[in-house]
Amino acid sequence: MPRVDTDRFYRYSLEHYGHTAKGVQWTSADSQLARFEALRRFLPEDLSTLTLADAGCGLGDFFAFLSARGERPGRYLGLDVVEPMVEAARLRIGGEILLLDILHEDLPQADYYVCSGAMNTLTREETQSFIERCFMASTEGFVFNLLLGQDAPLSYNLCRPEEVRAWTAHLEAEIAIADDYLPEDFTVALRRQR
Repeated sequence: MPRVDTDRFYRYSLEHYGHTAKGVQWTSADSQLARFEALRRFLPEDLSTLTLADAGCGLGDFFAFLSARGERPGRYLGLDVVEPMVEAARLRIGGEILLLDILHEDLPQADYYVCSGAMNTLTREETQSFIERCFMASTEGFVFNLLLGQDAPLSYNLCRPEEVRAWTAHLEAEIAIADDYLPEDFTVALRRQR
């Protein structure tokens, strides 16, 4: 069971803050941008031939970020479990935005999966499952960020890089971690071994 009712949590946020960074629970647009830049570091330079699946895409902000930089992927798949976000993303960026529960439904295959912030309200077990499912649905890898810290039952989902290493050891993936862009945040890249 998630720490919160994800649908209710994000619907409330959208109603109060609108289609903004705060509306998808980021502290600010600047912190959202810093996380996106960290994700981008771990993706191939040329995205134009790749399929990129954005797990927990929210309003499609990561696609908008890439588009503003002239770095659109060959195919973009936005995936989210909150219907108003899916509807807003479809209107805002077009493309393929699917209403889909990452933890319980079949995932479409993509070269890379990315996730920015969508695991922050999950339990630790759900986070492990989310990571594994996204990695297994990718042909190249999964890049994601998590909140850094010691987990507490009534807070957001906080993790440490060494925990993620332990959770993913069985995947036999190459792992890289960045924690130099924001305090209390880190980004992980899991790539398939060649």
